[in-house]
Amino acid sequence: MARRRKSQARRGGDRRVPIWIWLLGGMLIGLGLSAALLIHERGGRLAGPRPNPSAQAPREPEAPLAPAPKAEPERQKPRYDFYTLLRERETRVSDQELAEKVRAETAQKAAEPAPRERYLLQAGAFRDLRDADAVKARIALAGLQARVETANVNGAPVHRVRLGPYATAGELEAAKRQLAENGVPDTLAVREALD
Repeated sequence: MARRRKSQARRGGDRRVPIWIWLLGGMLIGLGLSAALLIHERGGRLAGPRPNPSAQAPREPEAPLAPAPKAEPERQKPRYDFYTLLRERETRVSDQELAEKVRAETAQKAAEPAPRERYLLQAGAFRDLRDADAVKARIALAGLQARVETANVNGAPVHRVRLGPYATAGELEAAKRQLAENGVPDTLAVREALD
């Protein structure tokens, strides 16, 4: 009789569902209900900006009635933009100068002493780190490696997206060409003197 019970147990098999299947099913049902609730709350639309029909443009302040007393002339504040270089050791290299340097390097391939300068490629300078990271990601898609360097200018951080250093102007020109072919045309070649 004992043999009979064992054989019946083998024939019927263990038909219990493992606990991990129940947990996975519960999580999927919960996620589905959450997504349906979010879509329902937003009127059937997914997340995104919505126009404000009652929005109005800001009004300009009215001019004062009495003339204002003459003040001292304002000093012009320094303007920092994409082409502002932050370190004194660096100088901008124009495209024409870069092409001449490449020709000179190819003509002088003979052994010469180690160069006293190196080249960097700057793809942008931004106040917002997210903008710098976005350009760095575009450069990575072009197959090159960039880094974000942060410097302090007048007490405010500036994030520069840079590639290099390149030992020769030829390497720099090849990287600049590769970036231009992949949608990053506004780059700045920088020569940095080595100590």
